[in-house]
Amino acid sequence: MSIRLYVGNLSKDLERQEFESVFTEFNADLVSVKLIADKKTGKCRGFGFVTVKTDEKADEIVEKLNGQTLADMPIKIEKALPRTKPEGETDSRPRSEEASGKRSSKGGGVRKTSTAAAATSSGAVQPDPRWAGELEKLKQMLAAQTTSS
Repeated sequence: MSIRLYVGNLSKDLERQEFESVFTEFNADLVSVKLIADKKTGKCRGFGFVTVKTDEKADEIVEKLNGQTLADMPIKIEKALPRTKPEGETDSRPRSEEASGKRSSKGGGVRKTSTAAAATSSGAVQPDPRWAGELEKLKQMLAAQTTSS
């Protein structure tokens, strides 16, 4: 199982080759080294990730390199937290789209982002607990209207 390490407090002027050279001692145990760059400027955003083959090697890298100076700045290395989706966001892409690797563009098309829309399509609708009381009142009013008509 590979372990992902977060490498922070990096200089904005840091180059990818310089970042990778820090980990040359551990090349045999590395899966990947990635410096995160700004899309517009191409400059380092101040952090990167290193993926290591084993938990033991990850601990060794953290112990050896955490606090070392790189481009006149002490780097911070720690085990990265797992990625999480923002609360309430669901993956509403069909399975066939996931398999083909297609992604919808940000500007075009219709996106389902609310949990209510996703719940409606699956058939199991759960009202928002904050509005459950109001919803029940509206249902009663609607039922009274239809029976009196």
